[in-house]
Amino acid sequence: MHTSRSSGFDVLVVGGGIIGLVTAWRAAQRGLRTAVADPEPGGGAARVAAGMLAAVTELQYGEQTLLDLNLASARRYPDFAAELTDATGLDLGYRACGTLAVALDADDRAHLRDLHAFQISLGLSSEWLSGRDCRRLEPLLAPGVRGGLRVDGDHQVDPRRLATALLRAAELAGVTLLRSAAARIETAGGRAAGALLDDGTAVHADRTVLAAGSLSGRTPGVPEEVLPPIRPVKGQILRLRIPPGHAPFLSRTVRAVVRGSHVYLVPRENGELVLGATSEEFGWDTTVTAGGVYELLRDAHELVPGITELPLTETLAGLRPASPDNAPLLGRTALDGLLLATGHHRNGVLLTPVTGDIMGELLSTGELPGYALPFTAERFAHVPARQEQTA
Repeated sequence: MHTSRSSGFDVLVVGGGIIGLVTAWRAAQRGLRTAVADPEPGGGAARVAAGMLAAVTELQYGEQTLLDLNLASARRYPDFAAELTDATGLDLGYRACGTLAVALDADDRAHLRDLHAFQISLGLSSEWLSGRDCRRLEPLLAPGVRGGLRVDGDHQVDPRRLATALLRAAELAGVTLLRSAAARIETAGGRAAGALLDDGTAVHADRTVLAAGSLSGRTPGVPEEVLPPIRPVKGQILRLRIPPGHAPFLSRTVRAVVRGSHVYLVPRENGELVLGATSEEFGWDTTVTAGGVYELLRDAHELVPGITELPLTETLAGLRPASPDNAPLLGRTALDGLLLATGHHRNGVLLTPVTGDIMGELLSTGELPGYALPFTAERFAHVPARQEQTA
């Protein structure tokens, strides 16, 4: 393989998904010579995400520290979306529409009641509604809805538009796009020194940011003890189309647990309706399965019976990058010059603004903001990196 050498950079970001792009954009805004290595920048897991900004309704027990980061990023979203649109002229599809989480049977109702009590104990804004009140908000909900939680602060954004805008913003800020994957991270003198790309280009950089999503835990050239413990979690998603002239099915995001499986419906202003999401520990498989499609449509039909009349326009499967505690890994590693921005699992879209702020500050000042300290790689010093081999 012929090797060519690029000019040096202050920062090389390995991975051009939304996390890699926001990191590169913020670095370039601070005057750093920045490059992104990715064969298809703007792709990645975001293409399969629904774009729910659901810090409150996606709260899970044991994730209170992550909740604080999620809430901080949710608060940043209006200004972040406005800034990105001003910089690029592109609409992100950001909607402050709220979310309704509903229950269809007694067990699901009890689960939601417990979640509501937990939310209230943490000072979160969440309102319990009867089944009748839920149907007043969303008239097409099934008559069997037994109750729900109204969360007016959980909104949505279109991840594909977000990725397109971030890619454009990065280009306008002077980021160099190297349209090739990193074959391996290069080291020199005991520190990360850039990467060798698949096309043979050797890229030198003072600092290298590993933002390769689910691939971050298996990046060649990174010492075994430094590799982040990231595993892929498969998610399948469907897109339906509401015909022109047809009344909207829903005015806000609706989500539920149906027979123990999570399902959500995200209505876009452009007439698209996004259904998700399965969560499957199947290693690196990204096959769209008949079973996954069937289960999503079945569960969504129980929530909104008329949904099966809509045209099905797309089926996709992708891989979320998950850490052992489902929280991201941000900041330095034990290898000098190598930084992490990965492991966001189901919160990558939500955490895009705050991740950009954290990585931008770290790259420009050398200091990690205090609120990001719980999310460094140090918390997993005892965890084997190649967890995905057991998935």
